[in-house]
Amino acid sequence: MCLAAIFRALRECEHDEWMKSCTTWLYRGAWQEWDVEQTEMAVPLSPDEVARKRTAIFKHQSQKDRALFPGADDREFWERAEQRNATTARLYDALGLAEYEAIESFVRWDGKPLD
Repeated sequence: MCLAAIFRALRECEHDEWMKSCTTWLYRGAWQEWDVEQTEMAVPLSPDEVARKRTAIFKHQSQKDRALFPGADDREFWERAEQRNATTARLYDALGLAEYEAIESFVRWDGKPLD
């Protein structure tokens, strides 16, 4: 629902002059990550930044405890997010890129509906 609200707001502003210089980057939540070949921007995170992200997650009531619909995965939201970001970093390291604690992946939104 949040993503739909963001897309609606972007569509309402799409003809505004200031929007010509804007880029919308899509980020996936704790349950999945963009595939390496889809990723258009990879942001490395240091150990301190991973800790700051965890603290930020704890400040959101809806994300600090067990997910409402966790499926078969009973990890808390922050655990999923940290492990997903660490796995992404290991994938980039295996490709021969710099080694980081974690990496967050983003894809540029082209204005088309998502699958």
